[in-house]
Formats: sequence, C-alpha cells, structure tokens
Amino acid sequence: MTGGPPAVALRPAEPSDFAAIQAIYRHHVLHGLASFEEEPPDEAELLRRHAEVQARDLPYLVAHDADRLVGYAYAAPFRPRAAYRFTVEDSIYLAPDALGRGIGRLLLSALIERCTARGMRRMIAVIGDSGNLASIGVHRALGFSPPAVLEGVGFKLGRWVDVVMMQRALGPGTASLPPPGA
Repeated sequence: MTGGPPAVALRPAEPSDFAAIQAIYRHHVLHGLASFEEEPPDEAELLRRHAEVQARDLPYLVAHDADRLVGYAYAAPFRPRAAYRFTVEDSIYLAPDALGRGIGRLLLSALIERCTARGMRRMIAVIGDSGNLASIGVHRALGFSPPAVLEGVGFKLGRWVDVVMMQRALGPGTASLPPPGA
C-alpha cells in the first residue's frame, strides 16, 4: 500500500533516545496540559526517571517512524506504598505533528500487554485536562473505565485544569490473589 502514513515501530527506550524524548516532553510541559510540570526537566533528569522505571522492570517504550522518534510511553508505580505494588500509571507523549495517527493507541496497547506479562493487575490513567478528548478516547477504547473528573485541581497556563482518572484491570485483575510472596 502506498500513500499512507509511514509505518511506526515500537522498541524499548535507549539512552540515545532522550534528546528526542526531552524535546517532545518539553513541548507538552510548555504548551500543553497533559503534564502539570511547569519547567521542562533536562535530559539528565529524564534519564534518571527512565532508570527508576527500568529498576522496577516496567516498560518504557519509544515509537519511531522511518526517520525519527515520534512518541514515547512508560508505566510507573501509581503510588510508592507497598500496597499499590500491582498498580501502575501510564504516561504517553507524542510529537505534536504525530497526533491523530494511532500512535498513542499503539503505545498504550503495548504498555498494557507488557505490564500484564509482568504481573501487574491494574493500570491507572491520570489525564491532565478534561478537554483532552483524544487521550480520554484512546483509554476508553482500550477498556479503561468511564472517567472520574477531579475539577480544577491544577493551575497551569493561566487557568484551572481538571484531572481525569480512568482505570482498567490487567490480566485477572482482582479476581484472584497475587502469587504467594509477591
């Protein structure tokens, strides 16, 4: 087939990807509401965060087309306390010109698959801005529950911003206990 969008491939993030990851995230921090950070972290800080995700054996993926990295996604612990150890939070960021190509869905599907394989039981989406219909829609399409909205809990770019929370079961979810000793 010719004339369609370039194919997108996924792979684990590598240290050499972090200049592109930082550029994508910087755009979202400075111009969007997906992240409530107001100052973009530098590449070294993002590499530190990546190392934390890797140390927990959680996925950190990049999407690239023929010539460049067009998005990334990772799963991180939902909360630090031990009782939450089977619950992860997803994060997905795309290059501004990569929106609407199905890359977010591809990345989220891969996160779900990899987190399920690692024994996680629940994934939480914490979506900045109740107006982020694309993110809410892709999460809903992949089985996340109807959203709960925390109204006006953030203030960024001169306005109050909602947080939308959604969740979905991974694997057996809460239908069975985790393995003994887990």
